[in-house]
Amino acid sequence: MTVELHEEAAGKVLILNLSGKLTQEDYAYFTPEVERAVKVHGKVRILVRMHDFHGWSMGALWEDAKFGLHHFSDIEGLALVGETRREAGMAVFCKPFTNATVRYFDESKADEAMAWIHEGLGQESQTT
Repeated sequence: MTVELHEEAAGKVLILNLSGKLTQEDYAYFTPEVERAVKVHGKVRILVRMHDFHGWSMGALWEDAKFGLHHFSDIEGLALVGETRREAGMAVFCKPFTNATVRYFDESKADEAMAWIHEGLGQESQTT
């Protein structure tokens, strides 16, 4: 699995780029970063870009469930950007596990997803 994480809007927006199959170790990498951002900002926004994404390992599914329960109210916006119908279905699947507004964007609309996740934060906070 390849996981890349970077921050925008002074850490209020987290961008996760995922490819391959998400593992338990991947959660160990990005969960502390999400928790640090939540500690600073109270609530964060996350944009997840999936490219050649193959889902979760069994250990990662458990970590995902724990992450969702622990951060149920910490995420105010979740943008999922993907390439397949299955990834689009993830937006529907995620909604019961978070208070966040969740939206799916096809990869061809990645710029729209980026604009949406930054909405209301000011233009100076946006980088692409």
